[in-house]
Amino acid sequence: MINIRKTRLMTKLALYETGEGREDIRLSKYYKTDYVRLHILKTILAVTVGYLLILLMVALYKSEYLIAQAVNLDYKAIGVTVLVIYVVLVTVYVVGAIIGYSIQYDLSRGKLTRYFRILKIMKKIYREEEGSGTAAGKEEESNG
Repeated sequence: MINIRKTRLMTKLALYETGEGREDIRLSKYYKTDYVRLHILKTILAVTVGYLLILLMVALYKSEYLIAQAVNLDYKAIGVTVLVIYVVLVTVYVVGAIIGYSIQYDLSRGKLTRYFRILKIMKKIYREEEGSGTAAGKEEESNG
C-alpha cells in the first residue's frame, strides 16, 4: 500500500534537491567565514578589474589632453585621487559582500535545517515500516 505521507515528503525533498536546494547543499560544504571570505576575494578581484578597465577607458578618452599636458600634470595628485577612489570603491563593495553573502549563507542554513528535518522524518518512517514488516514476516514464518 502506498504511504501518502511518505510520498508527499519524498516529493518535497526531490523538489528541493533539484531546485534551490542544489545551491544550498553546495553551500553546506563551507563554513560561513570561508564562504564569505571566498566571495570577498572574488569581489575584490572583480572591482579591481572593473576599475582598471574604467581607468583605461578614461585615459584613452582623455589621451589627447594627457599627451599635450604630459609635462604639466601633477602625477602625485592624480595618483592619490585614483588610489583614494579605488580604496573607497573596494571598501563599499567588500562591506556589501560581507553583508550580502552572510545573509545568503544564513538563509541557506535555514532551508537546509528544514530539509534535514524532513530527512529525519523520512528515516523514522522507513524504520517504522521496516519494524512492522519484520514483525509481520516473523509471524508468517512461525505460523507457516
